[in-house]
Amino acid sequence: MSTTHPQAAAATHRNARSQARKAALGSFIGAVVDWYDFLLYGIVAALVFNAEFFPNVGPAMGTLAAFATFGVGFLFRPLGGFVFGHYGDRLGRKRMLVLTVMMMGLSTAAIGLLPSFATIGWLAPVLLVTLRAIQGFAVGGEWGGAALMAVESAPEKKKAFYSSGVQVGYGVGLVLSTGLVALISHSMDNAAFLSWGWRLPFLFSVVLVVIALWIRSSMQESQEFVEKVGQHGERRVRLPIVEALLRHPKSFLLIIALRLAELFTMYIVTAFALNYSTANLHMPREFFLSIGFIVGALSCVTIPCFAWLADRFGRRRIYMIGALVGLVSAVPFFLALEARSTVWIVVFAVMLANIAHDMIVSVQQPMFTELFGTEYRYSGAGVGYQVASVVGGGFTPFIAVALVGFAGGSWHPVAAYLAIGCLISLLVATRMKTGRKID
Repeated sequence: MSTTHPQAAAATHRNARSQARKAALGSFIGAVVDWYDFLLYGIVAALVFNAEFFPNVGPAMGTLAAFATFGVGFLFRPLGGFVFGHYGDRLGRKRMLVLTVMMMGLSTAAIGLLPSFATIGWLAPVLLVTLRAIQGFAVGGEWGGAALMAVESAPEKKKAFYSSGVQVGYGVGLVLSTGLVALISHSMDNAAFLSWGWRLPFLFSVVLVVIALWIRSSMQESQEFVEKVGQHGERRVRLPIVEALLRHPKSFLLIIALRLAELFTMYIVTAFALNYSTANLHMPREFFLSIGFIVGALSCVTIPCFAWLADRFGRRRIYMIGALVGLVSAVPFFLALEARSTVWIVVFAVMLANIAHDMIVSVQQPMFTELFGTEYRYSGAGVGYQVASVVGGGFTPFIAVALVGFAGGSWHPVAAYLAIGCLISLLVATRMKTGRKID
């Protein structure tokens, strides 16, 4: 009898660790699919969509229209967070994660098959916007479920590290999307790329979806959800989002403010700068595609490293350092762009995307989800996260292009826009109450 209890405890511990690893892997691979699809749209929008879907409005307005459709996806992310969060809090995280990855992959493949404006007229941009909206709806439900599966299954003192795969998936998605676009762009002439080559990366999404569904099928439901709510939501909250709003109204505002630095740094480096450098500075598009590939590859190392440091030294401390780096790197990045200094452009792109951005996102999963109770956490953290995506992310390239236009081609308003976003995030983080869950 004396040996059964230690053996049972060891078996339970091994099972918990196995479940934590599967949850981390499942969250990671789903994030790869969703971010590959979502980021691919932004990259191709900067290069192709103005001519293929908005040819009758002029180059400048076509670019604005293309980036506006990029932002449409962000408008539907809160709705996805609300719908998937609602059912995720009532029925479980796993079911919703299977649906989000299927919806995302199929809508992306459909974009790759979509006829251009020259073929079907204005129906082409209408269908493009519709598919982008479906993308946004799907990715809106992905982050909350993936983050929760990883955080709720992780060991108590390793939650940032185990859940960092959700954000590493962003880096892998960025590597795959920019890498494939760059490879295809290099392998054919410009006319072929604009005609049909850009479609191939969208069709490749089907392969990623099959892999993700295979991995996620072996995941178990979050044990914390089962204990607190029940396997089938027996102790569920009737309206989880309402409960989250009533109990933690300030948490939504905190998430929005804390995400500004992350969203501004990444989308200005990967989406806006690609367009600005090619259209205004006449630099080759392959250069910034290569930068996107570099920062995506580095993030696969930097994000888990920063998450490990956050588990040891405090999440808020790591976050604040990242926001500060973003603040001080904003102007130097644009000075390097203006000087067309390839070395310094790479240096400050890495500072913004791999130091500032990656330090911030490495701690977001536990920091944001633990602001809400288990019974309404998917809805609360998911909706808050996606509302922030609309406020600070979806229209950042659009706003940046508009600012350049209003300033007569000057980059100064965009640099100020980036710096102010980082400053707001930094000030909010410094005023957050300290405690075990945050620090």
